[in-house]
Amino acid sequence: MSTPFPSVAYLTDVEGLWKKLTSFCQDNPLVSLEDGDRLVVRPGVTFVFGGDAIDRGPDGRRVVRTLLEARRRQPSQVVLLAGNRDINKLRLVRELRGHPLARTPPEIQSAPRPVLLRWIFENTMGARGAFEFRKAELARSGDTITDEDVVDSYLEDLGPGGALREYLSACQLTHRVGKTLFLHGGLHEDSLGMVPSRERVDGVDAWGEALNVWYRDQLAAFAEERLDADGKPAWEPVIAYQAPTPGRRLNTASVVYGRMANELNHPGLPSPELIETLTRAGIHRLVVGHTPSGDCPSLLRDDSFELLLADNSYGRVEGASRVLLGDDRVLVEGDVKLDDGRLERLRFEHALGDTSSPIGRQLLDTGQLVKGPLQSGEWLLFRALPEFRVEQLAVDPSTLAGRALGPARAAP
Repeated sequence: MSTPFPSVAYLTDVEGLWKKLTSFCQDNPLVSLEDGDRLVVRPGVTFVFGGDAIDRGPDGRRVVRTLLEARRRQPSQVVLLAGNRDINKLRLVRELRGHPLARTPPEIQSAPRPVLLRWIFENTMGARGAFEFRKAELARSGDTITDEDVVDSYLEDLGPGGALREYLSACQLTHRVGKTLFLHGGLHEDSLGMVPSRERVDGVDAWGEALNVWYRDQLAAFAEERLDADGKPAWEPVIAYQAPTPGRRLNTASVVYGRMANELNHPGLPSPELIETLTRAGIHRLVVGHTPSGDCPSLLRDDSFELLLADNSYGRVEGASRVLLGDDRVLVEGDVKLDDGRLERLRFEHALGDTSSPIGRQLLDTGQLVKGPLQSGEWLLFRALPEFRVEQLAVDPSTLAGRALGPARAAP
């Protein structure tokens, strides 16, 4: 049975920027912000946050508190997925207390804690500026904030009763609503069915539940400071699971750090074989964050399957995009700053299985993805370029006539 449309509101990769949360909720028919920080989900609706609540803005603590409070108040309607920027903070409890990574330079290992934390953020977490963002957030209290206070705030957040520890404990790694599977990063042949240190799990739903159970056990091990048989922290596997494979920018064995894109971040569908496995299980749409995809979400489609990438954290615009879903339709909207400097609005509603529209198809001659119609009446073309640049062009619909379109097959 199909769910009503729309029944799911989806947001991802806020990364400590409060404006992304407020812009997502503004005039949103499914989710609202009341009394400043109170996130309210309408009856019959599910709100899915796709992960990465912190790091790149001065509101990380506020975002975490807001999402956690909503989850506690509406537990059956609020789903929180753990992102790599969230999970990797578990490392700090040991690294800031005398157990830094082996690759930490000796002079940094012996330096004061603030120096070490800055080095960790900038060199091992991809979170340049996170230290100063947290300091600015703490300073809003009106107190004089020292660098040591910043370090203490992270350890407090991860300690007993700490907001980030509680938030991570309320998260999961996968979630399914009807025909849609939500993950933070991506899905590949070597991640589907895989649960670290356990036997491979057959069946998409059984695997998703097993992966979530494993994640919950890892967070429990962290809270209990449990050690494994070798005397190592028993939660080290979840640290490895959320990290890239050494020497690469992704981890195809992980749904947290997998990427549905090529090395330039140009989005691509899963393999036909993986799509067939998912559709046999009744899953016809995969929704992910983690990999930036320009200013607005990228919808890719192939017959009766869709991939939606909605991480706009490195976009040219400040606000968040909006994704509203039902089983058979999706509504996508967001602001776009074109290469020519114009600010435009993309908005479309797409029905699953609709083969008449160019939305979600790729121009075979140029590799540009047809993202959708703009309010100007033009169509938005998108392409990832070297050095993490993007191309966002508006073209007259007539220019697409007669050109060969096909599915985007850019994923590794």
